[in-house]
Amino acid sequence: MTAVARPVVAPPEPWDFPTGTTHELSNGLRLVTYDVPGQYVVSVRLGLPVSLRDEPRELEGVASIMARTLDEGTADHSAEEFARLLERKGVSFGAGMADSGLSVDLDVVKGNLEPALDLLRQILTEPVFPQAEVARQMRTRIAEIEQERSVAAHRAGLEFVRTFYAPDDRSSRPTGGTRETVSAITREDVAAFHARHVVAAGVTVVVAGDLEGLDVPTLVERALGGWDRGPGDRETHLQHAAALAPDRSRIVLVSRPGSVQTEFVIGAPGPDRSVEGGWAPYPVLGFVLGGSPNARIDAVLREEKGYTYGIRSSFRPRRRGGVFLTSGSVRADSTAESLRLLVEILESGRDGFRDTEVRSGVDFISKTAPGRYATADAIADEAVSMALDGRTTEFTTANLRDLATVDRDRVQAAYDRFARGAGIGDGAPGAGWTIVMAGDAGAHLKDLEALGLGDVTVVTDP
Repeated sequence: MTAVARPVVAPPEPWDFPTGTTHELSNGLRLVTYDVPGQYVVSVRLGLPVSLRDEPRELEGVASIMARTLDEGTADHSAEEFARLLERKGVSFGAGMADSGLSVDLDVVKGNLEPALDLLRQILTEPVFPQAEVARQMRTRIAEIEQERSVAAHRAGLEFVRTFYAPDDRSSRPTGGTRETVSAITREDVAAFHARHVVAAGVTVVVAGDLEGLDVPTLVERALGGWDRGPGDRETHLQHAAALAPDRSRIVLVSRPGSVQTEFVIGAPGPDRSVEGGWAPYPVLGFVLGGSPNARIDAVLREEKGYTYGIRSSFRPRRRGGVFLTSGSVRADSTAESLRLLVEILESGRDGFRDTEVRSGVDFISKTAPGRYATADAIADEAVSMALDGRTTEFTTANLRDLATVDRDRVQAAYDRFARGAGIGDGAPGAGWTIVMAGDAGAHLKDLEALGLGDVTVVTDP
């Protein structure tokens, strides 16, 4: 028998995010195209830098209602007619508001890109916001508010932002508004918000897919070149960091009598992507602490103790500032012990990191990147996300290259910088963290207070 030499497996070559081509339209719109051969469903993404802080305080939620009703009828088509047009052309459409801005998603087969862009033009520039459709979306939002109060994870998340951010900061209140503010919205309010803020200046449009044979810049210019630029000195509140509550470092327990699980949301101020020392160590740090089933948190609370199905941690950057969040649920009978362990694990970074766990995080994030960005929609999503953060995908490539240099020392420096900025470890264990739980207060309050992590405020819903 002839022996066959074992093939040599070489290390993977450095990978770059696909290179886009940028075009500037005369009305201030920026177009970025990515030619992805073989991807015959073309993804169009639009990012508009409008802030939730642009909403009138008494009408919070109007931006979300506006986004939901953009395709509910235009100057030439009723809501039903427009829905049939989208279906006939094979167009998938969606829009939504977030802290980063207004995002519009459109996917269409390559051959129908031109008519799809015309439909996008109508959605952006000619929506009529029928009274019946606005009212329907308002009812839907109010129903969602009730649903959010009934689901422990949502309820804990709402209480977290209320505790973490300053009361007068928009971030302390739900993105989609409250029952009171949504109920006050009128069709005229929606139309006025659209007229003032949905303009071309500062908008980024990304088109990704198999673009061979398509003159995408001409098609986009034809469809959106006439979109009104808007005020030349358009102000955006996206440049401002959210204000934090002066008493954010505390423990809040939302009372849910009889709950068989306790939901945790634990957070602290985190960095944005412009952080000193580079952004690359922070996703690795989040991965090591609680970013995977093999991370420190699950190794103890899931594998060793059996308290949870899984708890996750991550750094979530905004354009200015950010937040580090840990969230998940545990068995009710393990509530106090789980909180003690979570705080210990989250603060264990002060004692250092192992080379093996850091390398595991670096390898996972860097080596899965080609797969994460293998499709046109993933490429377009990343590009518009970077645009709303004031960046291009050159940052994505540069960050992946920097990631290869991340070692234990850089992760330690990142943790120390984060902990110092958040006040973690100042004084007693638990200092610096905002800890919110949703669970049975009657069953757990005394045990939680006995941990010595601080006073516990109980919130009871009416």
